[in-house]
Amino acid sequence: MTNESPKRLDSRLEATGAEFLVLGLLLVEGIQASKAYVNFPGYDIIATDPERGTSVRLQVKSRWATDYDGGFLIGNFDTDFVAFVELNRGFRYRRKRNPDADGRKPPRVFVFPVAVVREAQSKTSTWGKVFLRSIENVESYVDRWELVSEALRRRVRARVRAS
Repeated sequence: MTNESPKRLDSRLEATGAEFLVLGLLLVEGIQASKAYVNFPGYDIIATDPERGTSVRLQVKSRWATDYDGGFLIGNFDTDFVAFVELNRGFRYRRKRNPDADGRKPPRVFVFPVAVVREAQSKTSTWGKVFLRSIENVESYVDRWELVSEALRRRVRARVRAS
């Protein structure tokens, strides 16, 4: 067994799939949303409430491997939410305990307010890495689509109060 890292994986197709997965889940939750098809720095999806005239931006981050290190990179915080998708497409980094297992599992989506991600970002990482273990009660953010809905509702209330 060698200590070599696996060759860099081209996961652009899967990353695009993660964006569409998040978009689809927002729609299933009754949240109107659309994908930004041109590379908008800071976000990939915009969720809207057309009746209130409000919107929030979501940046989608994903990891292909089921056995990833628990972290993801982020360099731009010009967004309202970070949807982190564990794609769980198989083992890539660690030796399999069960030779018959390929590591594939259903994807999981964490919906984080951007402030939570910013606070968890490693202060020593030159790459801007965020580790899930640095987020308090991280499991409580799985499938938290209501955070997006609530943000869309709060935005209009704040605007009304300011009038």
